[in-house]
Amino acid sequence: MDALSGAGPRRARCSLGAASPGARAAAAPWARFSAWLECVCVVTFDLELGQALELVYPSDFRLTDKEKSSICYLSFPDSHSGCLGDTQFSFRIRQCSGQRSPWHAEDRHYNSGAPMSLQREPAHYFGYVYFRQVKDSSVKRGYFQKSLVLVSRLPFVRLFQALLSLIAPEYFSKPAPCLEAVCSEIDEWPAPVPGQTLNLPVMGVVLQVHIPSRVDKPEYSPPKPCSHENLLPAPVILSSVHELDLFRCFQPVLTHVQTLWELMLLGEPLVVLAPSPAVSSELVLALISCLQPLKFCCDYRPYFTIHDSEFKEFTTRTQAPPNVVLGVTNPFFIKTLQHWPHILRVGEPKMAGEVGLSFAQGARGLGLGAPRVLSCGTEVQHRVCSVGDLPKQVKLKKPSRLKTLDTKPGLYTAYSAHLHRDKALLKRLLKGLQKKKPWDTQTALLRRHLLELTQSFIIPLEHYMASLMPLQKNITAWKTPPQIRPFRQDDFLRSLEHAGPQLTCILKGDWLGLYRRFFKSPHFDGWYRQRHKEMAQKLEALHLEAICEAQNIETWMKDKSEVEVVDLVLKLREKLVQAQGHQLPVKEATLQRAQLYIETVIGSLPKDLQAVLCPP
Repeated sequence: MDALSGAGPRRARCSLGAASPGARAAAAPWARFSAWLECVCVVTFDLELGQALELVYPSDFRLTDKEKSSICYLSFPDSHSGCLGDTQFSFRIRQCSGQRSPWHAEDRHYNSGAPMSLQREPAHYFGYVYFRQVKDSSVKRGYFQKSLVLVSRLPFVRLFQALLSLIAPEYFSKPAPCLEAVCSEIDEWPAPVPGQTLNLPVMGVVLQVHIPSRVDKPEYSPPKPCSHENLLPAPVILSSVHELDLFRCFQPVLTHVQTLWELMLLGEPLVVLAPSPAVSSELVLALISCLQPLKFCCDYRPYFTIHDSEFKEFTTRTQAPPNVVLGVTNPFFIKTLQHWPHILRVGEPKMAGEVGLSFAQGARGLGLGAPRVLSCGTEVQHRVCSVGDLPKQVKLKKPSRLKTLDTKPGLYTAYSAHLHRDKALLKRLLKGLQKKKPWDTQTALLRRHLLELTQSFIIPLEHYMASLMPLQKNITAWKTPPQIRPFRQDDFLRSLEHAGPQLTCILKGDWLGLYRRFFKSPHFDGWYRQRHKEMAQKLEALHLEAICEAQNIETWMKDKSEVEVVDLVLKLREKLVQAQGHQLPVKEATLQRAQLYIETVIGSLPKDLQAVLCPP
């Protein structure tokens, strides 16, 4: 493994920013591929080295030694999982500092239209893994063990799982030609554009996906095939690129969903100990999705091992546990992370040879025909779910009972929920089970409940924040725009009496106490910074519009010094650059008028100043 210097680019993609489509393809042949994936890795087991990186494709994509090591260790289930057959899971790793690809400046266009929770990661990689372990007498250890890994900065777990379910079985039988052909096909895909429905052909199948937009309604219906395209074969429609089956993921913790929602809202450290990487990664991703449309601002690791480079950082007892959600499978973490305030253990450890059903069900759900493989995954939860009953629930237990490696399933925490449990929700879920309603229906019910809960909590904050914005009538063309008033927590809490969550949510409880703890969390800081930034941009946009709508710019210039006039030109140009970079929400007509004003003002200045402001 070659160590890379912090300044070196990962791949030469610099010319992407301003090139035309034709020039872009010539300058960066993997540009379209890079819009979806960073690279594809193959990890195998070497008798002498252990997990080893067998292949990185495209070959010119460079990973640091640290990133290579993390990918190798996280691409294999640890020995406690006992996974035999095929399984899928995901992980998330920190990028090494100074190693970001130069073309990431183009992320701004995608991120400006994507929901906050689905924006490209600026400092982390997602790894989507398809692992196979089968008996093979031709191999010295007696087992074939290999993982195919898609590395991306997009959190499109459903899409990449579907893609792996098509690619991996074929790759394991025809390695090199298959992988090269698939990567070339992905390099023909259109870039993900928020709000668009795209057809993505791969290996004789067309995956039809909708790229979520921040203007989509929260409960977006799956895309419908476009009749005029007459695609052959008929496309396989993915209902979502990122949403998991929440009901399946939360089966063992349904009675504690609201407590877990509060822990996520407050950014509390949480360890999820599961029987396999499939269960741990899906449950962690389900937990952080509870807060949508609020962005999850803390760190999270769907699958984490003792070999991870951040192991010491996360397990140290010399400081408070970090605001991280960790998914683990090694019972050793019970002892190592015993000082963490919240530990959730689900399922029982499986014996080697147990094979689950989650992938088989997933393949049918994707419309990919009969499953070719099985995976150890969430079968632990499936087995305890009998018709007519809620699945077996983990119990709420005190952390003091968390002492041995064979600790029973449970949510070990001293935290007391601020809100009362929604018994009506549990009754509706139970009724759905009794009537044998589809799991999609149960998931929709659970997702709607969590969405309404989050919205009820956030709406009062949004209303109060909006009240801090200066009135539009106070924004005038030739004066510095007024400032956004400061957020005063006491004023906000007093406003809850007549404009609180009780207006939209029937749940009772200590809402004030929940807000007070929320103010101390990373999520309040993240939400406030983003909203303040958006309001500041809106203020700048309104000021630009006021200037452009002013009819007396020549009159204004008559009694102004050259310094003041030049200052106006520079400020207008700065606003224009921001607006053209989609950082200010202004109309095209306003931009054209602003450009005309700049030319008018410059034209009134002496020739020497014109030459400085408009060099040839």
